[in-house]
This record gives sequence, structure tokens and C-alpha cells, in this order.
Amino acid sequence: MRLTTRGRYAVTAMLDLALHGADGPISLADISQRQEISLSYLEQLFAKLRQNELVSSVRGPGGGYRLARSGESINVAEIIDAVNESIDATSCSGKGNCQSGGVCLTHHLWDDLSQQIHRFLSGISLDSLVHQQEVRLVVLRQAEESEIS
Repeated sequence: MRLTTRGRYAVTAMLDLALHGADGPISLADISQRQEISLSYLEQLFAKLRQNELVSSVRGPGGGYRLARSGESINVAEIIDAVNESIDATSCSGKGNCQSGGVCLTHHLWDDLSQQIHRFLSGISLDSLVHQQEVRLVVLRQAEESEIS
């Protein structure tokens, strides 16, 4: 099973936006600096997130991005799906051609696991992550680090 960098970075960037977006639009440069994600990579991710109506852009001075909906109504699985990422534990990418063009003995086991993971991530909203104590501690550390540099 694999969740690639694309999915991880998309969730991280959206969580950063949820955490810092209360005061207005957030620039990708700010997210890039805080989360140590390449600006050009963020631009690609946010194009997909915008197409899927998870974020909206604000042009002009002080512009940037904001969540298109409340953090309560955006779940982690939606974010991963929006950037064309799949959570797939099968060796055949869910196609069922894992053994000489047919289904292998454990295909349904791994396919069920993939579906369970997707359901699990569908039950986690950005808002629930924002309120986790562990996330708050990371935000404080990042703020302290940015003051030092």
C-alpha cells in the first residue's frame, strides 16, 4: 500500500490553509516556507484542488488561497482524490489482473483494505485535524522556528 508524496503534500497544504486561513487568503509561498514543500509543486497541487472546488483563489495584493468550504465539510479522502491519488493496497492497482490476467488469491483482501482506508480517511475532516493537540504543537514549533530565521 502506498500513499505518494502528492497525496501527503496535498493534505499537509490543505491543513496549513485551514490552520492559517482565518485571517484571510494564504499565499503558496507561505505554505511552502512553513511546510518545506516546493512552491512549483504546490502550484500544481493547488490547480487540482481548485478544479475540484476545495480551494478558491484571491487575486491581487494580499491574495492567495482559502478553503472553498468549511473545514468541517472537507475530508482527507476528498483531498487525496482531488490530486488523482489513490489508496490502493492491491498489487494490480485494483484492476483484478494480478495473476496471469486474472484475480489472485488475496486480491479481494487487499481491495477491501483499500476501501476501509478510504472510508477511514473520509471520516476525518480538516476541522478535526485542526483541533488535535499534536497538530497545535507543530504549529507552535513552526511559528517559533520562523521567528528565529
